[in-house]
Amino acid sequence: QGIFVLGLPYALLHSGYSGLFLIILAAALCCYTGKILIACLYEENEDGQLIRVRDTYEDIANACCKKQSSKLGGIVVNVTQVMELIMTCILYLVVSGNLLSHSFPYVPMTEKTWSVMAFVTLLPCVFIKTLKIVSKLSQLCSLVHFIIILVVMTYCLTQIHQWSWAKFRLSIEFEDFLVSVGVIIFSYTSQIFLPKLEGNMKNPGEFRCMLNWTHFFACVLKTTFALTAFLTWGEEAKEVITDNLPSFLQTLVNLCLLTKALLSYPLPFFAATEIVYACISRGNHSNYRSPLFALGVRGSFLLLTLLMAMFIPHFALLMGLTGSVTGAAMTFLLPSLFHLKLKWKKLSFLEKCADISVFILGFLCSLAGILCSIKGLLEVFG
Repeated sequence: QGIFVLGLPYALLHSGYSGLFLIILAAALCCYTGKILIACLYEENEDGQLIRVRDTYEDIANACCKKQSSKLGGIVVNVTQVMELIMTCILYLVVSGNLLSHSFPYVPMTEKTWSVMAFVTLLPCVFIKTLKIVSKLSQLCSLVHFIIILVVMTYCLTQIHQWSWAKFRLSIEFEDFLVSVGVIIFSYTSQIFLPKLEGNMKNPGEFRCMLNWTHFFACVLKTTFALTAFLTWGEEAKEVITDNLPSFLQTLVNLCLLTKALLSYPLPFFAATEIVYACISRGNHSNYRSPLFALGVRGSFLLLTLLMAMFIPHFALLMGLTGSVTGAAMTFLLPSLFHLKLKWKKLSFLEKCADISVFILGFLCSLAGILCSIKGLLEVFG
């Protein structure tokens, strides 16, 4: 459950009843593309048993593009993954600076200065070497997120006497609806991490079951939270719903959000540096496989995210543009395309139709998001 969850009530404001359907549909689609992506890691042996012959998203892409080039697919996937992961890390830094400046308005410091302060607390990330450490930080992140959701839900339940279904809109505007689609779909995305996650499970045979339950509970939580918050504030719902809370609760929640943002940073940071380090150190040169070199790669990435957070103008619009390209590609386009390519002869007619439908839907979402983001950038620079 990412920070995107806090934008779901705002998404319902612009999508009405269709937003509730979208939350359920997005859960089903993201769960499906997660399963077909992992299916691409396996091939049947002579005895009909499934054997894991690939380890990463890159391996899957290379297998699909081996006729054109042995490394072309992997390069495309790696560039896309790293772009999305870096943008996610930068977003956490920007959000941290924003939350700190709002929590301590009486301190004469700019948001960028607060972002640098947050950056200092993230310096130990350069020493993270295994996914186990990241998983423990993510566990703490989940606990903090639970506290945030609990505070917002508790306050909403105290306002139950003001709830009214009349607050839901029946008519929707196309551009506003596209914003809602983006927020809802990308609140579920996790495909980048799934091959690594499945490979680290004690019992990979339980992966599909795990994916079903996590997406089911995510759907229930998102629907309940979005509905409860929207019925409480209606058309006054802000982009981040915690901004609607009374001032005495806002500071507490903002500090929790700050903690969550800082604890969320290591996962995309670790994933991005692992991809880059793996690409660089493939050669036989021993210098590229030394611990000191790995430390240098992680340190460079950490500094890069800070510099980009400091100097990129109109970051939110650029984030939307990048997310529309990379997010849709990694979540819908590539999993369905790779599944069709690698498993075409073994897929039933309905499975082929499902994959093609997901690809078309992903393409339309990506195209719409790109057009809206470019329009926003043109208006800003206009």
